[in-house]
Amino acid sequence: MGVPQTKLIPALIYCRVSTTKQKIEGSGLESQEHRCRQHAEANGYNVEMVFPDDASGGGDFLNRPGMRAMLAYLEAQEGKPYVIIFDDLKRFARDTKFHWMLREEFARRGALVECLNYKFEDSPEGIFVETVFAAQGQLERQQNRRQVIQKMTARVEKGYWVFHAPIGYKFKTDRIHGKLLEPDEPIAGCLREALEGYAAGRFRSQAEVQRFLESKPEFPKDQPNGKIRAWKITKILKNPLYAGYVQAKKWRVSLRRGHHEPLVSFAAYEQIQKNLVDGARPAARADFNEDFPLRGFVECSECGKGMTGAWSKGCRKHYAYYLCVTRGCSQKGKSVPRAKFEAGFEDILKNLQPSQQLVDLAVAMFKDAWNGRLELVQTEREEWRRQVDTADKDILKLVDRILETESQTVLKALESKIEKLEREKIALVEKAGEPLPNVGRFEECIELALKLLSRPWNIYQNGSYAVRQTVLRLVFSQPLTFTPEGVYRTIKTTIPFRVLGGIGNQKCEMVL
Repeated sequence: MGVPQTKLIPALIYCRVSTTKQKIEGSGLESQEHRCRQHAEANGYNVEMVFPDDASGGGDFLNRPGMRAMLAYLEAQEGKPYVIIFDDLKRFARDTKFHWMLREEFARRGALVECLNYKFEDSPEGIFVETVFAAQGQLERQQNRRQVIQKMTARVEKGYWVFHAPIGYKFKTDRIHGKLLEPDEPIAGCLREALEGYAAGRFRSQAEVQRFLESKPEFPKDQPNGKIRAWKITKILKNPLYAGYVQAKKWRVSLRRGHHEPLVSFAAYEQIQKNLVDGARPAARADFNEDFPLRGFVECSECGKGMTGAWSKGCRKHYAYYLCVTRGCSQKGKSVPRAKFEAGFEDILKNLQPSQQLVDLAVAMFKDAWNGRLELVQTEREEWRRQVDTADKDILKLVDRILETESQTVLKALESKIEKLEREKIALVEKAGEPLPNVGRFEECIELALKLLSRPWNIYQNGSYAVRQTVLRLVFSQPLTFTPEGVYRTIKTTIPFRVLGGIGNQKCEMVL
């Protein structure tokens, strides 16, 4: 008969490092596990599972996935006595309150706790010493946190971003600045176009910005179906980082110029904020169809609602129609052949194309206006600089009032005024610092505008769906109206076309 073997005591090992970097580069988890296994072997324990964590979770052990998993494992093995092995008391809980809460959780599950560098004792003296050690761990954790925040705050105050790089940026190591943001192409290019488009009115709603970014294969999506969550679009539009500025409100660091390269100007950023406050404007249809470019833009003369487009199946082929589908409208369901509907629109755009003589006259007028504007720039710059000085004085006065007041309500109001003045000052400084355009800039700036003014129909006819929608917005100040008689009512164009139209009428060279 053989000698009976001693049954090994079941044990669990818990290892923890504070950051993923320590896990990858420092081999902290592996070394802790190795020492804990040596302890288990020396004491006759059978290690069943190892529970690692690479996040600090602050002082609360419930914020650590590994610790939660271990407690759940003990719960599932109810009645089975376990020994929990830790490498260091600091891996247990660096918070006095959570230290004793975790001790109670283990005791409730019938588990004993052993630490390689500390011996737990249930005597009054042992409990006192254990409390002191737990309090010391809490003190060290809070001191470390304070030092980190102080260093991060100082760096933000100097104009550097210290948090995760936002989408469209990545960190690089710079010889002078250290860790510095730089645009992450081609994602940055997509964001630049989206931000400038929303500021200028090309995208009239956040939904349009969202659809634009979703259409870019290189732009990362956060949902399996290739969509981007709406709140992320709002977060992007509100982030001053894209305008080259940093802030940390939770540390009371106000908006200030950053050292990284901006994607848009601060003026564009401010316009974006204004557009967000003003609320959503009529957005382009999400279910656009290139077969019906005028859908939604042309309104029914009876109800004023946008007309839609659809295909109708005939005996031998399909036919395209525009129609009103508004309930209660007298024209509901009365379809208009697409050819007739769009032929009338074609005539309107063709009639908007001025003669070459008129275009040359317009160029001469624009050039005179350009030169006149350049003469005023220097005067405006002096005024902007004066306004900057005034803003500085107003901010100092408000700061003095903050030091004198004890009312929290007044304090918040003064801080809000200071923040508003700071933003206005930033915009003024940016405008005053913009370089003057060189002599050849006029032709560069006017080139695209002249293409649209001189031949809007050609651009519309040969352009993509997106280009056609842009032409509609740039040419017409209001949607067109289609009557039951099959004609378009008096149209309203944007200012450049109205100016050319007025000159053309005088010279009998252009008819609207």
